[in-house]
Amino acid sequence: MKKTTLSLFCLLTSTFLLAQKPSKEGISITGKVVEAKSNQALEYATVVLKNIKTQKISGGITDKTGSFRIQTAKGTYEISIEFISFKTQKLPAQEILSNKNLDIIKLEEDASSLDEVVVIAEKSTVDIRLDKKIYNVGKDMTLKGGTASDVLDNVPSVDVDAEGTVSLRGSENVRILIDGKPSALVGLSGTDALRQLPSDAIERVEVITSPSARYDSEGTAGILNIILRKGKATGFNGSVNVTVGDPKNYQTAVNLNLRSEKINIFSNFGYRNNGSPGIYDSEITYLTDGVISGTRIENRDNERNSKSFNANFGLEYFLNDKSSITGSIFVRDSNGDNLSTNNISTFDASGNKSYTRIQDEKEKDETLQFSLNYVNNFNDKGHKLSVDLQHSASNEIESAIITDTYPETNNTDELSIDNLIQADYVLPIGENSQFEAGYRGSFQELTSDYVVIAPNLDDEYNPSNNLEFNQNVNAFYSQFGSKINKLSYLFGLRAEITGINIKLLNTNETYNKNYTNFFPTVNFGYELNDDQSFTLGYSKRLRRPRSRYLNPFESRESDVIFSKGNVDLDPTYTNSFDLGYLNKWGKFTLNSSIYYQHSTNNITRVNTEDFRVIDGEETPILIRQPINLSSEDRSGFEFTANYNASRKVRFSGSFNFYQFETQGEHSYNQTDPKTSVVTQITRNFDTKNNSWFTRFDAKITLPWNIQSQTRIFYRGPKNDAQSDTKGILSTNLAFSKDILKDKGTLVLNVSDVFNSRKYQVTSYTPSRENPTNISDQTFQRRMRQISLNFSYRFNQKKNDKKRNSGPREDSGEDGEF
Repeated sequence: MKKTTLSLFCLLTSTFLLAQKPSKEGISITGKVVEAKSNQALEYATVVLKNIKTQKISGGITDKTGSFRIQTAKGTYEISIEFISFKTQKLPAQEILSNKNLDIIKLEEDASSLDEVVVIAEKSTVDIRLDKKIYNVGKDMTLKGGTASDVLDNVPSVDVDAEGTVSLRGSENVRILIDGKPSALVGLSGTDALRQLPSDAIERVEVITSPSARYDSEGTAGILNIILRKGKATGFNGSVNVTVGDPKNYQTAVNLNLRSEKINIFSNFGYRNNGSPGIYDSEITYLTDGVISGTRIENRDNERNSKSFNANFGLEYFLNDKSSITGSIFVRDSNGDNLSTNNISTFDASGNKSYTRIQDEKEKDETLQFSLNYVNNFNDKGHKLSVDLQHSASNEIESAIITDTYPETNNTDELSIDNLIQADYVLPIGENSQFEAGYRGSFQELTSDYVVIAPNLDDEYNPSNNLEFNQNVNAFYSQFGSKINKLSYLFGLRAEITGINIKLLNTNETYNKNYTNFFPTVNFGYELNDDQSFTLGYSKRLRRPRSRYLNPFESRESDVIFSKGNVDLDPTYTNSFDLGYLNKWGKFTLNSSIYYQHSTNNITRVNTEDFRVIDGEETPILIRQPINLSSEDRSGFEFTANYNASRKVRFSGSFNFYQFETQGEHSYNQTDPKTSVVTQITRNFDTKNNSWFTRFDAKITLPWNIQSQTRIFYRGPKNDAQSDTKGILSTNLAFSKDILKDKGTLVLNVSDVFNSRKYQVTSYTPSRENPTNISDQTFQRRMRQISLNFSYRFNQKKNDKKRNSGPREDSGEDGEF
C-alpha cells in the first residue's frame, strides 16, 4: 500500500462567528465554565454578553471541555454565565478593548430549581448555522413514538421515500453517520435498520452539505450526522416514554443517567412491537411494435410485523480535569414477520391466467457494537487529542417461503464485521487560527450466503450465491483555518487509500479494486454585520459502490423482475460548490443557498429487458442493474426560514428546487430463449429535468397550555430517462399537554392525516421513446397512524440541559454562534 504525504494545511475556524460590528475591530473573549463542587467542565453552558451602550445581546455556549471563545466588538459589557439548575454567575460591567481571558468560572448548583420548568427562551426545532443545519429532535412532537427514519424524513433538505431510501437535496447518495462516525447502527440494509432505532434515542441531526476534510469523502450530496442522547446532568436522572398506536405500534423507551465527580453513566433502552400494513399495485403493459400484446396486473397486500429491542450503555471516566475515557456498548435484536399476498392476473393472446403468490418472510437482525474514546485537553484553549476505537458485528438472516405455481424457499445470511480506528489532533494558533490533522482507518469484512430451493426453476438459472467482500479505507487529513476581521477561511486536504476484494465462491471468481484519491476542501465565511453572513464552500466527494451493487449475482424480486450488481462499477466523483446566505431580522431567520454539483462516472440504476421461459412460455422480464453513466450535473437552490411571531406562535418552513442533467449510454446483451441468438442493444439515457419539495411547520399554544404542531410536506413530480414519478402530499398533526406538575407530558400524534403518502411511478423499458413494456406502480409502505405517547421525567428538566437557557434566539455549540 502506498504511503501518502499530506502537504496541504486545512481549515476550521469559525464560519460560525456572527457578533461583530461592521465598523469596529473584533476582539476575542475566552474562558472556561466548571461545576464548583466537582470542578468538572460544564458543556453547553450559556455565556451572554450585553453591550451597555447598544443594549445588543450576543454570546455563545461552551464545548465539551467547558471552554468558550466569543468574537465581538470592542465595548463595555455585562457578562452572565447560565446553566439549567445552576445559579447564574454575573460579572460586573467592564470595558473590553482587547482580547480578554475570563479564566475559570465556577457555577454552583441551585437545588431549589431542580423541579422548576422555567425556561426564558427555548431552542427552536431547527437551528440555522452558517456551515450546517441542526434539527433538534426533542422539540418535535410529531416524532413521539417514531423511528430514526421518521426523524430524517422531517429534517430540512432531507426526504425519505416510500421504500425508506434517504435523499439529501434530491440525491440518494448521502452519507449517514452516528455520532460523527460510520456505525453498525445504520445496519447492513440501512433503511430497515433506521426503522428499528427509536426517535427517543436521538438528540439531534446535523445536515452538512459542504463537509470539511475532517469528514469522510463519501456521500456526494453531503452528510447526515445523527447524534445519540448521552446524559450530562449531575446526579441521577432520567425519563420514561411509553407509546401505543394504531395500526399496531407499542413502544417503551427508558433513558437513565448518573453523574458524579469522577464518572458519568448514560444509558437508553427501547422496545418496539409494531405492525405496518401496506399495499403494492402494479400493471405492466407489454408492447410489440407499439401494439399492446399482453397485460400483467398485480395486487399485493403487505403485513410487516416486527419486534425489536435496543440498548445503549456507556461509562465516561474523568481521569482528571483535562482528560477522560468513554466506553459504550450498543446492542440491537430485531425479529420480523412479513406476510405478502399477491394476486396476479395475466392477459395475452392465449387468454388469461390468474393465481396467487404468497410470500412468508422471517427476518432476524442482531447488532453488537463496542466503542472506546479517549480525550486529552492539553489546555483550556482547545488544544486537544482524541482517539476512537470501534468494533461492530451485524448479522441479518432472512428466510422466505414462497407459494405459487412453482413454490420455492430462499434463505439469506449476511454477516458484517467492521472495525474503525480514528485519531484527531487540534492545535489552536494564536487567538483566531487553528490547525487540525488526523487519521481514520475503516475495515469491513462481509460474507453473504444466499440459497434458493426451487426444483422447477430453469436449469440455466443458478439461484444460489456465496459472496465474500472486503473493503479497507485508510484516510489522512490536515486542515487549517483562521479568521481575519470579518473574513474566516478553512482549507483542507484529505487522502484516502481504498482496497476492495470480491470473491464469488460458487464460481471461484475473484475481483480486486484499488485506488488512491485526494479530496480538497475550501470554505469561506464573511460577516456583513451582526445579522448577515455569507459562506462559500467547495469540496470533492465520491460514491463507492457497495457490495450489493458490485455482486454480479442475479436475484429475483418477483417472477418477472430480476436485479443484479455490476462488478465493473467504478466510484462516482463529484465536485460540489455551495454559496450560502444567513440573515436574521428580529424574530425572523433565513438561511438560503445555491448549489452546483458535477459528477463523473455517475452510478445509476437502469432497467433493461430480456426474455425467460416461465411456465413453459417465453416471457419478457425486467433486469435492474447499476451502471456508470458518463456524467451528471445537478444544481438548485433552497431556503430554510424560522419566524417566532410570539411566545405562543412559531412558524418554520423549507423549500428546495433542483434540476439535473444526465448523459450516457449503456450497451447490454439480449438473448432469445428459443434460438439462443444474442443481440447487443445500446440505449441512450440522456435526460434533463427538475423537481422540488417543501415543508411547512406551525407550532401554536392553545388554551389550557395545550401545544399543537402541524406539519405539511409536498414532494413535487420527478421524471428521468425511464420513469415518471407523481407528487406526494402528506400532513402530520400533534397535540401535547404537560401534566403531573410538568414532570409528565402527553402527546397525541396523527401521522399522514389524509392517508395520502403513496408512491406512484410509471416506468418505461427500455426507454420512454420506444418502450416494450410500460409499468404503472402504486406503493404505500405505511398507512395513516394514530399514536398516544406518555413521557415522565425525574430529577430532570422538561428541556434537556443541553438546550440553551439564555435569552438569545439562536445558539451554537463548541464555541459557535
